[in-house]
Amino acid sequence: MSVGFIMLVHTALDRAAQVARYWAEAGCPIVIHVDKSVSNRVYREFAADLSDLDNVQFSPRHKVEWGTWSLVAATQSAGELFLDSYPDIRHVYLASGSCLPLRSVHELREYLAARPRTDFIESVTTEDVPWTVGGLDSERFTLRFPFSWKKHRQLFDAYVRFQRRIGFKRRIPAGLVPHLGSQWWCLTRRTLEAILKDPERDTYDRYFKRVWIPDESYFQSLVRLHSETIESRSLTLSKFDFQGKPHIFYDDHLQLLRRSDCFVARKIWPRADRLYASFLSKDPDVTKVAEPNPGKIDRLFAKAVDRRTRGRAGLYMQSRFPNENWENGPTCAPYSVFQGFSELFVDFETWLNRAAGVRVHGHLYHPESVQFAGGETVYNGGLSNSAALRDYNPRRFLTNLIWNTRGERQCFQFGPGDQQDIGRFIAKDPNAQISVITGAWAVPLFHSSNNFAYIRREAAALQKIEAKHLAILRESSTKARVRIWSMADFIQNPMEPLQIIIDEIAPRGQRRLTEAPRLSDLNGFGQFLQNLKNQGMQPYLMGDFPIEDPNGTSRPEGGKPYLVQ
Repeated sequence: MSVGFIMLVHTALDRAAQVARYWAEAGCPIVIHVDKSVSNRVYREFAADLSDLDNVQFSPRHKVEWGTWSLVAATQSAGELFLDSYPDIRHVYLASGSCLPLRSVHELREYLAARPRTDFIESVTTEDVPWTVGGLDSERFTLRFPFSWKKHRQLFDAYVRFQRRIGFKRRIPAGLVPHLGSQWWCLTRRTLEAILKDPERDTYDRYFKRVWIPDESYFQSLVRLHSETIESRSLTLSKFDFQGKPHIFYDDHLQLLRRSDCFVARKIWPRADRLYASFLSKDPDVTKVAEPNPGKIDRLFAKAVDRRTRGRAGLYMQSRFPNENWENGPTCAPYSVFQGFSELFVDFETWLNRAAGVRVHGHLYHPESVQFAGGETVYNGGLSNSAALRDYNPRRFLTNLIWNTRGERQCFQFGPGDQQDIGRFIAKDPNAQISVITGAWAVPLFHSSNNFAYIRREAAALQKIEAKHLAILRESSTKARVRIWSMADFIQNPMEPLQIIIDEIAPRGQRRLTEAPRLSDLNGFGQFLQNLKNQGMQPYLMGDFPIEDPNGTSRPEGGKPYLVQ
């Protein structure tokens, strides 16, 4: 006989019995440790179920708790019984009750027989371990951990903070270099015996009893003192998520497990009937002779972790929604925001739709109603044009609109008369392209028939709102692509900035504009601004407008637009 098993069992004892019987009937001796938390009645039933197998024994029971010395003590007790009972075994394989063999015992025997002096145990120094979770890597060896993290978490954390504050550090036993790794190993008899009969074992045991999660470091460290040949890897497939919790394998992971070529997998869902039926069938076609290589499926796990933690751009899942900035991008696709264009040009939305072939909405954040393209009252995804529903969560309204219309570029108008809560969100969205003609909000006021006192108050209020919005767009944290022109600069040569905008929205078109949208009638606009000044309001966002007709020969000096990124 070349290999035997130690099994640590604490739940799903019926499945553990199936696996133990599979290995025992293949000629592998087994020592089983059953958690003392399991009731005596259940334990007796479990032992009776395996009583017909003369190569199955049960070790003294310990009450096992995660992260504590009890796991190592249980393994030591089972290991000592195993070495005393089966002197002919060359390798000892540690498994749990939730493990499942993926390949035949015959294959495992041949594999280990070809490597009679090799210990298979993940064993790396703390500096080389990227998967420690919880902020404790080297400190798990230099601080004391007398309290259970699961049962007394506040006390655990408080004691850690206390030790850090007073600068307490434990002395590591001489000659011992702490290592970490998976607790599921396969050691040679010689190495396991040397660890359990080490003259300094009492010293090592006293030290590791106050190490955090010692089952991931006790054998992993001591094996470095006694092993002839170490392969720092486990023959058991066990994967962990970004929180350090083990992945659970279900029936739909059957093909994935076969591709790993590992000998054993952990952790298997107890109700995965298809997995247990397939891998315990003793069918030679179930597995193939190959080098264990869990790296073959690492890409799929990395992709799953990425999808779990980052998700798809612009899609908000319930697992990440409450956490600010956990999303993988605020929105899922590029979109354009136009400020001042529909005020300066007549029927600008129709012209833009024709020129760029994109979906052009009106003012989506108009205080009275959402102005969807075509005057729709309900849009893709069941979005209503109700301002009240939109204002319940303005950000999610926009992200839903972009998500529900992905594949089609969305454009909408925005201005100081709209609800401003969305302004900072848009400014920080890399998918947003924002084009602003400052002061264009004055054009509708210029054309209105209201009394001038009302117009002056409205102009002052709108200018103040737009100035605040422009300050947001100019912040260093802005990630949107922003272009800002003053109204006076823009009307000097509107074709050039319009061409830039069209090229960015529809780069595949690569065609020159042959027509510009019709400019609103601005005859007398300069005098209108002067009247505002005369009434004590300074309209500075429009730029330098002459009192003469802006469509005539007297025009302000032209200027180039500037870009804020």
